[in-house]
Amino acid sequence: QVPLVESGGGSVQAGGSLRLSCDGSRLDSRRRCMGWFRQVPGKEREGVARSAYYGGTGYADSVKGRFTISRDVAKNTIYLQMNRLKPEETGTYCCAARRECSGNWYETAFDLAEYDYWGQGTQVTVSS
Repeated sequence: QVPLVESGGGSVQAGGSLRLSCDGSRLDSRRRCMGWFRQVPGKEREGVARSAYYGGTGYADSVKGRFTISRDVAKNTIYLQMNRLKPEETGTYCCAARRECSGNWYETAFDLAEYDYWGQGTQVTVSS
């Protein structure tokens, strides 16, 4: 079974909002740092937002002030509220989880190689 399952993608107009969910209830532990990544056409996958199980969060500069990551610890689920979406943010959004979540993990929070589990992604389309 896939350990992470995303949902909530869809189509919106520029300036609109979407809320993504990532169900991590199948993970082996709740003590995992998790993140949201996206891949837009023609570009490499990039980190968008991060969340530590003990509460720390962080964002890519391009989404600060517009996106919010949150977490339901009991459900081991993270969410990504995306506001004021732009057409260039059209792409596949994935969540990921990593075992290494101690100390200054946030320094590699958007390093794809540091993540152990990945979801299959959900499509977000923003039209102009």
